[in-house]
Amino acid sequence: MFARLALIASLLLPLRAAAEDVTVFAAASLTGALDGVAESWAAETGHRAVLSYGGSSAMARQIQQGAPADIFISASVEWMDAVEASGDVQAGTRRDILGNTLVLIAHGEAAPVTLDASLDLAGMLGDGRLAMALVDAVPAGVYGKAALTSLGLWDGVAPLVAQADTVRGALAFVTQGEAPLGIVFATDAAAEDGVSILGTFPPGSHAPITYPAAITAQATSPVAVEFLDYLTSEPARALWAAAGFSTP
Repeated sequence: MFARLALIASLLLPLRAAAEDVTVFAAASLTGALDGVAESWAAETGHRAVLSYGGSSAMARQIQQGAPADIFISASVEWMDAVEASGDVQAGTRRDILGNTLVLIAHGEAAPVTLDASLDLAGMLGDGRLAMALVDAVPAGVYGKAALTSLGLWDGVAPLVAQADTVRGALAFVTQGEAPLGIVFATDAAAEDGVSILGTFPPGSHAPITYPAAITAQATSPVAVEFLDYLTSEPARALWAAAGFSTP
């Protein structure tokens, strides 16, 4: 009798959904902050976000070649445009989730400078190099080149640029003292104690830094929409803000 009652009671209990994975390809500059968002989501839902970081350009090309990503988060509108144009994004899922700023950093402690056309950036470098992400492909590098060009500084420092595959790679060059100066996103600089911010590039010197996210055309995860929605939820917005990102 008691066994029968226990069986009936168990059948009446709400069933917990099975844990699911969602694979996310994300810009390297989201490292750390997105980890926190994924952990928060996992604690709330029991699901898991499998995160793969890299340059937005490399992530976009991998998705176009059929890589098994469910969600793509780019640090560049242009690379999301490219993935959308190639038919690798599900219609109606794209949304802008974050913003950022661009900064000049130095190894160790250094005094702030004004980032304008009067800056002797080449003189500041001396025999050293200016660390940047790939200036013709990776968003932080593209924004950095645009900013330097706008200020009339690019031609003077172009031969002195040391390019890295990702913005975190450029950050590492400066952190480790391999380059005295670098250009990265403000959130990257905030994540590393070994560098100081010399100044923020004027917003008008480059295009707005926007992070779009979307579900890929080849997505198979049943919780892809749920995780995409969570990226702009109140818990996630608090975590993004703590990491230094702006949110729409």
